[in-house]
Amino acid sequence: MAFKANETTPLLADSIPKLASDEDSDDTVLGSDDGDGRLLHDATEQPFNHWQIFALCCAAVTEPVACFCIFPFVSEMIQATGGLEESDVGFWAGAIESLFSVVQMGLMIIYGRMSDRFGRKPVLVFSLAGLSISTALFGLSRSLWQMVMFRCLAGSFAGSVLTVRIMVAESCNKSTEGRAFAWFMFARNGGILLGPVIGGAFVDPRLTSGISLFEQYPYLLATGITGAVCLLGTLLVAMFCHETLAEGDKLAKTKIQSMTTWQLLKAPGVASGLYIFGHTMFLALANTAVLPVFLFTSTANGGLGFSPRWISYFLAGLAASQGLWTLMSFPTLKRKMGTRKVMQICSCGWPLLFASMPVLNEVLRRDAIAAFWAVVPVPLIIGGGVAMSFAGAQLLVNDTCPSPTELALLNALTQTLNSAVRAVTPALFTSVFALGAKTQLLDGHLCWVVLIALTVPLQWALFFRAGT
Repeated sequence: MAFKANETTPLLADSIPKLASDEDSDDTVLGSDDGDGRLLHDATEQPFNHWQIFALCCAAVTEPVACFCIFPFVSEMIQATGGLEESDVGFWAGAIESLFSVVQMGLMIIYGRMSDRFGRKPVLVFSLAGLSISTALFGLSRSLWQMVMFRCLAGSFAGSVLTVRIMVAESCNKSTEGRAFAWFMFARNGGILLGPVIGGAFVDPRLTSGISLFEQYPYLLATGITGAVCLLGTLLVAMFCHETLAEGDKLAKTKIQSMTTWQLLKAPGVASGLYIFGHTMFLALANTAVLPVFLFTSTANGGLGFSPRWISYFLAGLAASQGLWTLMSFPTLKRKMGTRKVMQICSCGWPLLFASMPVLNEVLRRDAIAAFWAVVPVPLIIGGGVAMSFAGAQLLVNDTCPSPTELALLNALTQTLNSAVRAVTPALFTSVFALGAKTQLLDGHLCWVVLIALTVPLQWALFFRAGT
């Protein structure tokens, strides 16, 4: 993000920013990378604020850890506490998992307004502290309604993800934003992986044998450790982060009329940028949800029939590939090619990634083991490459912001959209995959064909709507 702010530099300019011409370099403008009219901004090289970005990345880990930590044990917990039939567990598991994102979605714009009024850091510390406590309390649930209550409570404090994004954007300029958001997205992806690891590893009777508290509350150790991770993020932010919203801006925001949500959506490029962000997250979450099911499902039903150990190996390899592409390649590619061109390349990678999955299955069906292992690196490499689009999509949205004063509202809309996508996409596409596997429609590859088709609108938006 191009806006530069610290404790002494106001975000609001003294006059209305001028529009850059088509000849302006990408290093001197704020906006898309296509040469259309954009807001001028300071692109002077500035040092990378390592401690600030490190603390914010630690804060970025907390929300996905809190969201995903219950996934490995929630079905077992529901059956144990609710006394439900096995056939009813799936419904409740999906509902409780989604409640976090549903409540989070409803409060994003409120968190954005709060951070404008009271400052970024106080709101971030408040939300992280609340997330730490509410996540730990989930392990004390003794009934379904308590599980629902604590899950909703955790979602109500999950506004930290919005405030972190805003602070990362305000802590860098054009020369450092690629690096900063690469680290930010790497941290969030790490949180998505770390959450289920904590939830699965610490719900183990062998670890809590003889400890009466954990024998009475067998899931408290996992949720307590998750809460401790969130608390660590809270302390790091409190100690090492500086406020990115200057005091003068808080005053100015009370004197000027902010744009309404509808006015912001009608601003040039904003709706298009939000669509690209939402569609990218839609494809990413669909792949994240379906991939473990695909790896586990038998070859005859359209999967690869991996054991849990080999599934973990594959996912670890994919995570390593994503880390390398995001941290090593994205900042350089973004600097040389521009954000939109990187996104265009990634949009071409999505259909190749999805197409590689049925290819792997068909190779295994023919018992071509050597060919299978020769093809396995393809989705690992492509899957890591398309992960660059996560950081790129966020930067693309930030570049459409019409004014520094609207950054919080724009990011609130972004995260509201992300929460909505996260609430419905996993259940939707695992159901599509299950339907394809059960009916053997398209040889069990229905889900991948649908996903390939859904990449076309994203490519159209990036290639043929470049001027928006």
